[in-house]
Amino acid sequence: MKRYWLFFSQWVTVLMAAWFVVATLKPEWIRNAQRSADGMTLLQAPAGSLLNRPAGSLSGPALKASPAVVSINTSKNRSSGKTDQWSRFFEGDADDNSGGLGSGVIVSPEGHILTNNHVIEDADDIEVTLADGRRAAAKVIGTDPDTDLALLKIQLDKLPVIVLGQPQDLQVGDVVLAIGNPFGVGQTVTSGIVSALGRTHLGINTFENFIQTDAAINPGNSGGALVDVHGHLMGINTAIYSRSGGNMGIGFAIPVSTAQQVMQDLLKNGKVSRGWIGVEPQDLSPELAESFQLPPSIHKNLPQGVVITGVLQNGPAAKAGIRPGDVIVQVGSQAVGNVSELLTQVASLKPGEPTDLKIWRRQGELVVKLTPAERPTLRKNNR
Repeated sequence: MKRYWLFFSQWVTVLMAAWFVVATLKPEWIRNAQRSADGMTLLQAPAGSLLNRPAGSLSGPALKASPAVVSINTSKNRSSGKTDQWSRFFEGDADDNSGGLGSGVIVSPEGHILTNNHVIEDADDIEVTLADGRRAAAKVIGTDPDTDLALLKIQLDKLPVIVLGQPQDLQVGDVVLAIGNPFGVGQTVTSGIVSALGRTHLGINTFENFIQTDAAINPGNSGGALVDVHGHLMGINTAIYSRSGGNMGIGFAIPVSTAQQVMQDLLKNGKVSRGWIGVEPQDLSPELAESFQLPPSIHKNLPQGVVITGVLQNGPAAKAGIRPGDVIVQVGSQAVGNVSELLTQVASLKPGEPTDLKIWRRQGELVVKLTPAERPTLRKNNR
C-alpha cells in the first residue's frame, strides 16, 4: 500500500510540474483548452438545459448560433421624394414609412453584420434587433448587388459572434439549420439537409454558387444563417423557389467563403472590384460548335467554350480585337466551359492588368492580349 501511495504522489508531482511549465511558457494552450471546454459545455449542457436531450436533438447548434442572428427592420420615407405637386395631388401627402423585414448575422466583435443586399436596398433607416432584445441603428459599410450581399455595422458591446465554418467540408446530405425571422414572427430555427452544392444558372444573382437546402426558408429569412450541426456558419440564406410565396423545400444560400471575400473587399475598399471585358456571351451548344467549325477536341462530348454574340463598342474586348462570333475557350490558364465560368474567371481578373485570352475563329485558334476594366456597379439587384 505504501508503494502505491508513493507511485501516486510521484505522478501527481510530475503532472503539476508539467502544468506549471506549460502555464509559464505556453499560457495560450491552457486558454484554448478552456475555450474548447466551454464550447463543448455549450453544445452538450448549457445552463443544465441540454443534459438529458434525446439522441438526434439539434438544440446544441441552435443554441450556439442563434444569439448571433439578428432581425433587420428597414424603412423608407415615402414622402421624401414627393416634391412634385402633381404627385401630391394624385397620391396624397402620405407621411408613413414603407418598411421591410429581414435577417442578418453578426460576424465580428466590432459589430459587423452580413445580410442580403435586397434586404436593405434603398432603405433610409435600418434597425437591428438582437436575440437578447437589444436594438441599434445600423450603418451600411458597403453592398455588392452582383452577389446580393451587404455589410452593416452596429455600435453595441458584448456582441455574440457566430463561428465561420469551412464550406469545403460541406457535403450533400449533411444536416443544416436555417435561422432567421420569417414573416416577422420572431427568431425561428428550421432544419433540413444540403440538397445540392454549386447551384448556378438560377437567374438570381450575377455570380452564383448556391448551397441548396430543404430547410424551411420563408420571406424574412433572407440574410439569416445557414449553419451546420456544430453551429458554424455555412451560408447566408438568400432565396427560395416558390409558386405561392412560401416554403416549398427549395431554398438557396450564399456560401460563407463568398461572403467572407465580399466582406474583406467591402471593409478594405468599400466596394468589390472585379474584372470586366464588355462582351455578351452565350453558352456553346453542339449545333453552334458545328456552325463555327470548331475542332472535335472542343465540341466533342461536352461543349467547351463560350460564343460571343455581342461586343461593347470601345470596351476592353473590342480594343483587343474580339469580334462577334469568336469563341472564348480559355482565360489566362483556365479553360472556359460555360457562361457562368467565363463570368467568374473574368471577374477574378485584376482591372488594368493584361491577360491572355485564347479564342477560336473560323481560321483557327488565336491568343489575344486583353486588359480588363473594372466591372460597372449595378444600381439595382436583378431579382
